Amino acid sequence: MSKAYDLIIRRGGGDPDVGVIDGKIAALVPDLEGGAREEVDARALMVLPGVVDAHVHLNDPGRADWEGFATGTAALACGGTTTAVDMPLNAIPPTLDGASFAAKEAAARGVARVDVALWGGLTPAGSLDRLDELAACGVVGFKAFMSASGVEEFEAADDLTLLEGMGRAARLGLPVAVHAESDTITSRLAARAVAAGRTDMEDYLASRPVVAELEAIERALLFARETGCALHVVHVSTGRGVALVAEARARGVDVTCETCPHYLVLDADDAVRIGAAAKCAPPLRPRAEVDALWDRLLHGDVDLIATDHSPSPAALKEGDSAFAAWGGIPGAQTLLALMYHHGVAERGLQRADLMRLLAAAPAGRFGLKGKGVPVVGADADFALLDPAASWTVARDDLRDRHRLSPFTGMTLRGHVVRTILRGETIALDGQVVGEPSGRVLRRQ
Repeated sequence: MSKAYDLIIRRGGGDPDVGVIDGKIAALVPDLEGGAREEVDARALMVLPGVVDAHVHLNDPGRADWEGFATGTAALACGGTTTAVDMPLNAIPPTLDGASFAAKEAAARGVARVDVALWGGLTPAGSLDRLDELAACGVVGFKAFMSASGVEEFEAADDLTLLEGMGRAARLGLPVAVHAESDTITSRLAARAVAAGRTDMEDYLASRPVVAELEAIERALLFARETGCALHVVHVSTGRGVALVAEARARGVDVTCETCPHYLVLDADDAVRIGAAAKCAPPLRPRAEVDALWDRLLHGDVDLIATDHSPSPAALKEGDSAFAAWGGIPGAQTLLALMYHHGVAERGLQRADLMRLLAAAPAGRFGLKGKGVPVVGADADFALLDPAASWTVARDDLRDRHRLSPFTGMTLRGHVVRTILRGETIALDGQVVGEPSGRVLRRQ
């Protein structure tokens, strides 16, 4: 007797159709038999697992005027993301204990359109005992800055804080993620430039040299090796940084790294051309560094790709000084499309590697059970991409709060036409649909 499904995604071409019951994948069979409440014809589309974006700043509660769960997750949904991991800083209060975890969970409830997990914070101000408290709440790990975070509520971790925090995280079985730039190098170079009146974008780029990133990665790797902590290096901007991680992993260190679309698509010349909308830390690098980063990614040394979606009001991007402008690039809605165009279509990145980088690897590394891998029993989370469609990123089509994307005007091949969360369509042709149904997830 044929089974009745809530949803069937028809794929054709010998690929298995997807049968969904109660939000879970119930069958993966070519030419699936049985009726369904809804059928989606995806025979001309790529059916991909919903993106798991391990690095977003939704800034809620406290700075929802910068983004917020409602607008940020709408953008994520329209771009093919079904699960996001929110960073602990920029919210007020930052996620440093059980009470702040509960406040963030309350802010997401009823408005998040994708599932959301949370990072906890590792700062000098927080007692290490609070890491146990955060672990009990279900954070995926602990985020630390090795240079100034940009907000006063979230202090950079000094070496002792980082070392002892890694030791505690190792005992808890949770990873520590680090923003790896040497504060000594970057802060002194920035102060020197500002004092001399050198505040253009070129001066900002020069104040955060590659060596500042490499030194901090080396130091974090040493601490991880000493403590046995699982380490994750966020937004690596250079091939040399990825190489350090790969070499340490070969020596037995439990370490992964991510990079971001802006480091793969834009370069230092773009930063000068675009201005503050392309300011980030680490900064955009010269084209030779971009090419080296791609080489490492195509070689398999980059573990995952995340957006580091970090928006701000337009006023924080204005002014004559590149140093004074907020450093963050919004990218919630463009991750999958950028990586399909620049990776798959232009550089021959394999579909299996795209799925690993954007879904399976982040879900696996951060304990998000049932996410990222389309297997029977997993959540029925999918992004349907039209590989033949060309489109131009337009500000009016973006769904994040301020829509200040440095990718505006870029024409891309490959467009996300439908996003499905637990068997229900949450975005269709660039518009969110239905009521918000995102949940706050705990690490499994």
